[in-house]
Amino acid sequence: MSEQSINNSRQETINWEKVEHYLRSEMPDLPKANMKVKQFSEGYSNLTYLLRIGDWEAVLRRPPFGYVPPKAHDMKREHRILTKVHPVFPLAPKPYFYCDDPEVMDKHFYVMEKKEGVVVDDELPAEYKDKENAGQLISTNVIHTLASLQSIDYKEADLQDLGKPKGYLERQVHGWIKRYERADTEDKPQVKDLEQWLIDHLPPERETTIVHNDFKLNNMVLDAADPGKTQGILDWELSTIGDPFTDLGSTIAYWAESDDPDIGISRVTDQSGFYSRREFLEEYANISGRDLSDIHYYTAFGFYKLAGILQQLYHRWKIGEIEDSRFSTLNTSIANLLEMAEQARRRRIV
Repeated sequence: MSEQSINNSRQETINWEKVEHYLRSEMPDLPKANMKVKQFSEGYSNLTYLLRIGDWEAVLRRPPFGYVPPKAHDMKREHRILTKVHPVFPLAPKPYFYCDDPEVMDKHFYVMEKKEGVVVDDELPAEYKDKENAGQLISTNVIHTLASLQSIDYKEADLQDLGKPKGYLERQVHGWIKRYERADTEDKPQVKDLEQWLIDHLPPERETTIVHNDFKLNNMVLDAADPGKTQGILDWELSTIGDPFTDLGSTIAYWAESDDPDIGISRVTDQSGFYSRREFLEEYANISGRDLSDIHYYTAFGFYKLAGILQQLYHRWKIGEIEDSRFSTLNTSIANLLEMAEQARRRRIV
């Protein structure tokens, strides 16, 4: 078993020989070649590894090293979600198995199929550099893929137990307010006003669909030859059933434009050729047939949620729980996100 692709000292706690032994016990028909491991680029959350044995490839997902808050980074739930969603939405990776044996790894994990293609993060991949309309194709692809996911009849697919749709948005709003309060590091009076507005102006519940809960461009695997085609959707850990506009609002919050301030995330949609937020919503409305009269609320909540995610990371850095220097300037990004939420609230974003 080769581990030369694993350079970070923290990963020495993973005994890849044990993982390979367990993998072969679950999938006995694997090639006889040694397993090679490569970590994908490390984000702020779960750790993801490429496993390769001969010409066979798969992806392993596990929580980060160190302390993990209760109910966070729930790989068992993500595996269960994929087991249910993949048959009705094949863009969700097929799960192979789940393991919570501490003798195999310090944290629970699961292994799933590898979706072939490219992930667009902060720049267009080399495969798309010569495509003049890549931005437009990617934009329409994101819109159509989101609408396709939301068009699935979750009851017919027997996905009712993924969540509790009644009161979903209200629980989300109050839950994120509590998370922000627990992680708050600075007194920002404007935050309280925004939070109260979110509570007081909850839109009525109109529809229930599958909610991915982290639907954004860099969680999509696009076809390497065709930016208008999706090969896979990743990161289903938080998926549930609930209000489809929460996914749309979050996607719009991640969909950067050229005059946006620094909001602490990778951005590519601010480049020429990509849809603006308004163009994105216009096409989504045409495709889905949904009434977007309350989208300013969901967009404001999307920016607030993103601010809450970064605030939790900044809090952990500030108290010394993590030492990653990327987190040291997140307070500026958080302030910008809260201002974007305020602008969205006043209908100045979309």
